[in-house]
Amino acid sequence: MDSTSGPLTPDILSREDLRRALGEHDFAAAFALMKKWGGLSQNRIAAACRLTPGKVSSILNGQQRVTSIDVIRRISDGLRIPGHMVGLAPRPWESLPERPNDGDPAPPNTPTYAQADEDAVPWRPDVSASMAAALTRSDLVMDRRAATRALASAAVTGAPLLEALDGWRVPAVRDERPRRSARPGRLGAREVDDLETTARAFRQWGRNGGGGLRRKAVAGQLAEVSAALDEHQAPAIERRLHAVMAQLAGTAASMAWDVGQQRRAQDYYRLALRAAHSGGDTEFGANVLAGMARQMLYHDRPHDALELVRLAQDGARGNATPRLLAMLHTREAWALAHMNRPAAFRRATEQAAGALTDAAGLADEPYWIGYFNEAELAGVTGGRLLDLARTEPRAYAEQAADHIRTALEQRGAEAGRSHALDCIGLAECAFLLGDTAAATEHTRAAIDASARLPSGRVRSQLARLYPYTVGDSVPRGVADVRSSIRTLLTA
Repeated sequence: MDSTSGPLTPDILSREDLRRALGEHDFAAAFALMKKWGGLSQNRIAAACRLTPGKVSSILNGQQRVTSIDVIRRISDGLRIPGHMVGLAPRPWESLPERPNDGDPAPPNTPTYAQADEDAVPWRPDVSASMAAALTRSDLVMDRRAATRALASAAVTGAPLLEALDGWRVPAVRDERPRRSARPGRLGAREVDDLETTARAFRQWGRNGGGGLRRKAVAGQLAEVSAALDEHQAPAIERRLHAVMAQLAGTAASMAWDVGQQRRAQDYYRLALRAAHSGGDTEFGANVLAGMARQMLYHDRPHDALELVRLAQDGARGNATPRLLAMLHTREAWALAHMNRPAAFRRATEQAAGALTDAAGLADEPYWIGYFNEAELAGVTGGRLLDLARTEPRAYAEQAADHIRTALEQRGAEAGRSHALDCIGLAECAFLLGDTAAATEHTRAAIDASARLPSGRVRSQLARLYPYTVGDSVPRGVADVRSSIRTLLTA
């Protein structure tokens, strides 16, 4: 069966009345037409779109309008309605062939090392290099079909994820056996200096978005570092190379996540953690675990996130700088806010503020944690208060807006993704407070900031504003920004 086919036949999808209803997001009319001409029952529509029958009934009766971009995507994918018919970009399944060609590269999440048995793979430096070689080889040959498969791969959660990371607690064991195929290494301190400078530049790329040639450049540089580690380098050079590998892998993880490749991002995070472990860099390893925790929070897995933060705090105990400790406390606060524990959230936030005060004047902290300053703390705190405000707007929306406004005042558009997320957050606060004039103004700023970034994460957050703009009684300005949001999200 053709992978693009669905329960609606081409002649039904070509009906002018159905096309018009879909284009206007009038899903009450669209579902009624599907029942009449396509023979689809209410339960069949619900099952295909991953909706409850009650929700489909409410839509059909006009009691509920579809305002969520996520639900529109589910309808498009479940009923195999081409993206352009509902104002979306082409869906991944629209470009899939009937069956993969025999010559296709291996799926991106089946690297040559046995990932399923990763718990049993020793946490040794030579293993980290082998994992990097396999992962980058897979990434560099990934074509469009492989990228589509990667988008469909879910991140590992729960006990399987946490068990696979438990080796982080144990000091690295070096394999002293001679490697017959290894060549003598010739890298010196100057060459490693250059690699460290490159990794630092790539990390700045990762803060603005992922994908495309930049992602390939990071994977290519990571492959070069892996090849260098396969040679006999001096111990000091080898440790620095593992640190570079960890930073490059962390950047690749952020980029993969930003384009929606969640499992691939997690693969790179695991590699980054192992490389940091091999190089004895417990501080950067804690930073990697904090990144994995943030990924879990975006997937509404606060308990997993909290476990990862605890693992980071445990592994870096005694070595973490005040700024790193402050960042870890904000990740902890984020998880607690998601778990609707406001008192614990405030305690963790106060600990973060105290640690950041201790960081004032310190000049020897790693460059990669330098971004975490008062503006970042304000932005993160405002975002978490906004999480709480979605259920209790009167209690938290104004506080959230104050913190986010502080972040915006202290960091400009050069903050990239963080600046765009602040704009989106402030707009949502205004909607929750019922200030439509301010909401319209802030939404326009959010759209402008989002349009300048190739960031899937930013667009995903921008989609949160869409439901606030839908309705028959919304002011004209709000209706105008709704159109702009749709244009950007479907480009």
